[in-house]
Formats: sequence, structure tokens, C-alpha cells
Amino acid sequence: MQGRFPAIEPYDTGMLDVTDGHRVYWECCGNRNGKPAIYLHGGPGSGCTPGQRRFFDPSAYRVVLFDQRGSGRSRPLASGPNADLSTNTTAHLIADIEQLRQHQGIKSWTVLGMSWGTTLGLAYAQAHPQRVNALVLALVTTTSAREVRWLTHDVGRIFPQEWERFAAAVPDTLRHLPLVDAYATLLFDPNPLIRENAARE
Repeated sequence: MQGRFPAIEPYDTGMLDVTDGHRVYWECCGNRNGKPAIYLHGGPGSGCTPGQRRFFDPSAYRVVLFDQRGSGRSRPLASGPNADLSTNTTAHLIADIEQLRQHQGIKSWTVLGMSWGTTLGLAYAQAHPQRVNALVLALVTTTSAREVRWLTHDVGRIFPQEWERFAAAVPDTLRHLPLVDAYATLLFDPNPLIRENAARE
């Protein structure tokens, strides 16, 4: 997905050392003296893209985009064989956003989140309301129990073959659990092959 403004390139990029051995990729584009804004990508796991720079008027906004920890150009990747997902929580991501804000010398900013980025944006705004000038949310996903049930169960009514494959990837030993909990168990398994297969499914 991309915005309606012209394609632009970053005027600055870098890697920010955050906690637990993570390094977060960031970039700035638009007007260096414009209104500060941050873009929170969906996924989680995808990272920001050049098309997402186009959501902001480059003459009006100083835009910060970043790849959330474990995603895109940030390191280490959550898909890595030794990934520790216990250091990749919503609380960690909120702290990363705050550290990035401080690193950029920004007092407060507009927060634009899409999909998973809406959940993260809402959580950040609740944790740091004084740092948010405006909150713009699109493709809203609040990760509520209802939404999780829809994504991991009810959607099978529309895509029965795909859902059956998704459910069948869970081993018999975990079939007593709701799918979301079974997949969480698999994604935290010490065996990297089990984690990789679960992530792929």
C-alpha cells in the first residue's frame, strides 16, 4: 500500500541500538523542519516500504519510519534460528518508539498506524499521551479477542481449505488449545525448525 504524494528518498537513515541486543532501522524523509510524524507499519514482521513515505505531504511533514524490532532491516530478525520472542513484545516496541523519538530530538509527533500499527499506535498513545499530537489509524486492528477468534477460527467459513491447512499444521499434542495459543507455543519452541514452520504456516 502506498500514499498519494510523490515518491521521495530518505534524507537520513540509521540503526538505533535499543534493548536486549536489538538494533532498529530508521529513516527520515520529507521536510527537515516540518511537523514531526512517525509511521507504524503493519505485519508484524514486514517493515516499512518506500510507498509508505508517500502517506505524508513531504513539504509539510518530517517523517520518521522504522522497521519494528525483529522486522525488515532491523536486527536480529524474529525469523532467525535463535530468535528470542520474549524480547519482542508490545512493551518493547513502545519503548523503542520512545527511544527513537528521543534520538530524533522530537518533543511530540503525529502517529500514523496501519493494521498492526493501529494496535501499536493506540498502545503508544496510552503510554505516552503527552508525546502524541494526533493519532491517525487505518485498517484498524485492535487485536481484541473477537478479532483474534475471527482470524484464527471464523475466517474458516470463507476460506475452508486454507483454514484446514492452517489448523492441520498444529501437532496432536497441542490440538486441545485454541489455535492462537497453539501457534504461540510453536513460535516459542526451542527447536528453530518448529518455530520456522509455524511462522510460515
